[in-house]
Amino acid sequence: QVQLVESGGGLVQPGGSKRLSCAASGSIVNINVMGWYRQAPRRQRELVATFTSGGSPDYAGSVKGRFTISGDHAKKLVNLQMNSLKPEDTAVYYCNMRLINNDGAILNDYWGQGTQVTVSS
Repeated sequence: QVQLVESGGGLVQPGGSKRLSCAASGSIVNINVMGWYRQAPRRQRELVATFTSGGSPDYAGSVKGRFTISGDHAKKLVNLQMNSLKPEDTAVYYCNMRLINNDGAILNDYWGQGTQVTVSS
């Protein structure tokens, strides 16, 4: 059984930093895209950051310059360093790992259970 386990969420003051981590366990065979999404109350889940094996990271405009995604596709590890946090960054953050073929079809798709990040004074 495949599991993505996130850690690092919690409460942080505006302007502070948080680092989220995600590790996969179980029988994940192959993935080439890792990323983070978030969902705030009463809003749809949105992309925060992703990166493809051998490619450059892609960020949502609202976090560009403040967040940094990193990881190792072979080891199935992905991190999200969040700096200069704002109250509007408050959300449940979800780790995602997937395999996408050359036609853009998603062949494998795995999600973590989510970790709450609250930015408040």
